[in-house]
Parts: sequence; C-alpha cells; structure tokens
Amino acid sequence: MSKESLGSRLASFVSGGLVRVFLIVVGLFWLVPTIGLLLSSLRPPEEMTVSGWWEVFSKPSELTFESYDKLLGNSDITDSILNTVLITVPATVLVVVIGSLAGYAFAWMEFPGRDWWFLAVVGLLVVPVQVALIPIAELFGNIGIFGSLIGVILFHVGFGLPFAVFLLRNFFAEIPRELLEAARLDGAGELRLFFRVVMPLGGPAIAALGIFQFLWVWNDMLVALIFTDADSQPITVALQTQVRQFGNNIDILAPGAFISMVIPLVVFFAFQRQFVSGVMAGAVK
Repeated sequence: MSKESLGSRLASFVSGGLVRVFLIVVGLFWLVPTIGLLLSSLRPPEEMTVSGWWEVFSKPSELTFESYDKLLGNSDITDSILNTVLITVPATVLVVVIGSLAGYAFAWMEFPGRDWWFLAVVGLLVVPVQVALIPIAELFGNIGIFGSLIGVILFHVGFGLPFAVFLLRNFFAEIPRELLEAARLDGAGELRLFFRVVMPLGGPAIAALGIFQFLWVWNDMLVALIFTDADSQPITVALQTQVRQFGNNIDILAPGAFISMVIPLVVFFAFQRQFVSGVMAGAVK
C-alpha cells in the first residue's frame, strides 16, 4: 500500500471538522470590532461615553438611528463619502484596465527592451510611498492639480500599476501559447485576442487585483491627508478631523466609521470566490 503524500495529509487535515470550527471561531473574533462598532453607532451618544457597546444586550430598547440621522445631516461627512467613491472607483478601474493591457503586452507581445522594461516596473514595487510624497506634491502643485480629486486618483494609479502589471503579466504568461496561436489563425487581432481570450481566462486574477486596489484606496489616509483639501477629502480624513473634537462628535464618529468599514467588507465578501481563485491561481498545477 502506497504512502500518502505530505500534500494529501495536509489537505485531509485542513478539511477536517476541527479545523473548520477553529476557522469559524477566528472569523467571528475578526468580526467582533465591526459588530461592536455597529452596536455603538446605534446607541445614544450619552450612553457611548459611559459604558461599552456590550451593554446593549441588557438594554436593547436603547437602540436608535439618531446618530445616523445626525450623520446624514453633516455635510462634511456625506460629501467625504461621495469623494471617497469618486476617488476609489476611477483609481481601481484605471489600474485594472491599464494593468491588464500592460500585463498582456509584457507577456505575449514582442517589442524592443521588453524584459528590461518589465524589470524596471518590478523595481518600482520597492519604492516606498513616503519617498514620493513631497516630489509629487510639488509636481502636482506646479501643474495645478494639488488638492483635487484628480491628483489623488493619479497618485493611487501610479503606485498601483507596478503591482498590477507584475501580477497580471505573470498570470497571463501561464495561458497556453497554443490557445493564442489558434485565435490568431482565426484572424483575431491583438485587441480582439485580449478581450475575447485573455480577459475571460484572467478573470480571477483581475478580480483579485480589483479587490486589492479598492481596499487600498478606500482605506488610505496618508495620501489623502496630503493631497486633498477640505472640498476633496475622503471619509478617512473627514473622520480624522472629527477625532480632534472626540467628546463632541462621538455620535458622528461611530456611524461614520462603521460606514467606512462596512463598504470594503461588503466588496470583499461579494467577490471572495474570485479573490481566492485569483490569489491561488498558478499555485497548483
């Protein structure tokens, strides 16, 4: 009788009931801060300052949407939520589209210096964001987009593209050459080949990249704190300004922080299958 391989034994262990129970418990603990923030946002402001959110289980009648009504009446917060969407969606779409086209070009198109250009893109992965803040701020100031939504979007796109190109180029390179050659024999040009063959096959990796980029941009505060002004600040910066007056604005902080947290969670859980498929792509032959 042949011995089981190490991979088979690990797969059997991971699929066991005990491991699943452990993972469920870890997942519930991971959700505790979100649940606590939700319950806190539904409590009266005077109760938030004197007791913890768990007190709601003994006083369920104190739950109220008063804080959310006040939040929706705060133009700074509502405008910042809209700004966050206007920053995150274009920054994510541009990185996915440009990264996909560049990844395909580096994987399957021949042009002078292709490998050297790809090495240069990979080298950009090690450049810290902090190093570029001041030079790019000066550049954006000179061309008149500092403090605007366009400046923040361009910064996120610029720093998101190296990872996008690296990830998608490696994924696209695993597509069988015979499949692409068969499409070319049928008369498909490069654009048609990209949209009809490569994009459908690269769906999991593209979805994983989109989730990564969305979460990075949505949760960013450092770049937004420097490159936005009062009219273009996202939710992270708007909440940070409320922290300066914590005692007076806790009824706005709690619901605002929950909205800021729950939207990325919804995006992640909605596309978790594509995310896992994209992350694991190429791990198993």
